[in-house]
Amino acid sequence: MVVSEISQKKKMRFRKTLLAWYQEHGRDLPWRKTDDPYHVLVSEIMLQQTQVDRVIPKYREFLEKYPDIKTLAEAPQEDITATWKPLGYNIRPVRLHSIAREVQETYGGKIPDTPEDLEKLKGIGKYTAGAVSCFGYRKPVPLVDTNVDRVLQRVFFGNPASQTTKEDKVVWELARALVPKKNAYDYNQALMDFGAIVCTARKPLCLLCPMQAFCSAYPVSS
Repeated sequence: MVVSEISQKKKMRFRKTLLAWYQEHGRDLPWRKTDDPYHVLVSEIMLQQTQVDRVIPKYREFLEKYPDIKTLAEAPQEDITATWKPLGYNIRPVRLHSIAREVQETYGGKIPDTPEDLEKLKGIGKYTAGAVSCFGYRKPVPLVDTNVDRVLQRVFFGNPASQTTKEDKVVWELARALVPKKNAYDYNQALMDFGAIVCTARKPLCLLCPMQAFCSAYPVSS
């Protein structure tokens, strides 16, 4: 698993194929119709361990009640938790409220735009920091969630998913090498959609996969 040994040709082919697939099959999600970093942050926290279909109506309701980070920061915690409650994992609204208050107090209400500064906020990890930076500020930064990890491991290394910290570091290195300077927004959205729709953990749709010709794991046995 050495990123430097992967040819530029394969990297370029991967990006081109992925973006072409996304143009036809990308999901139409409400948080993709905004570049407000606060809205992106809310969606990313909601999507942690929760299916997209359950998040969509609650995302809209939540933003109607708390339309900006100042409103959220000043709201009572019990009200925020009550609004959130049907989604479960109720530590998340507590964490989101804490982030909102820290942004108000430390950054004057402006969410930081770099992954490095975002990770300084308590409750924001490496993936969420990258997502807010890319989707909220259009920064060309890498993202690795479970779907992305699986796609990159299969296509480039023939493996199902990262099993060790060392493998995880290699995947982040690869993700960094792949993300384009231009159109990083669509590229990262495409990568996550591809893992959710085609290159799934169980029963991946290998026969419909546009990457068959250069995927190191094709065909994946399910």
